[in-house]
Amino acid sequence: MNRRGFLKSSIVGTAVIGGAGIIAWHTVDPFTGDLSLTSSIHKLVTLDLGQTKSSGLWNVAQILNHCAQSVEYSMLGYPEHKSAFFKSTAGKLAFNAFKAKGRMRHNLSEEIPGADPLIASANVEQAKRRFQTAMLVFADFKGELAPHFAYGSLSKSEYELAHVLHFNNHLQELT
Repeated sequence: MNRRGFLKSSIVGTAVIGGAGIIAWHTVDPFTGDLSLTSSIHKLVTLDLGQTKSSGLWNVAQILNHCAQSVEYSMLGYPEHKSAFFKSTAGKLAFNAFKAKGRMRHNLSEEIPGADPLIASANVEQAKRRFQTAMLVFADFKGELAPHFAYGSLSKSEYELAHVLHFNNHLQELT
């Protein structure tokens, strides 16, 4: 195949896949439940760690530590960022779509860029406490929030929603 044909088929293929994703996303009904930080803290506190298993690549402790990292970095600053162009285009678009649907879909085993590695042997009770503490500290946080590594600048209420949607997405792999 020549270069022109390759580029043409690549563009068409990307458009078809992207269009299918958009159509699939729009067929999902918006979530109408409680999307508050208080609700997420309640879900976390009532999570029975003795019975909870992960159906994904990460174990429960890794998932909870990952969610804690995200909340902590929103106050302290993320170690690495996507480009400013990405944050102002695809990042904003993704966040607005998640906000509109009240649901987030992301790679559930993708670490935050530059974050400390998630240790498989981490203690699950400590991970639960870390995440709960991070959410409580965030709830009382009065300082300037750091830009999100993919979404860019978010208000406190937008960040709260992002944290809730992020945790809810990870809850889907906990059984």
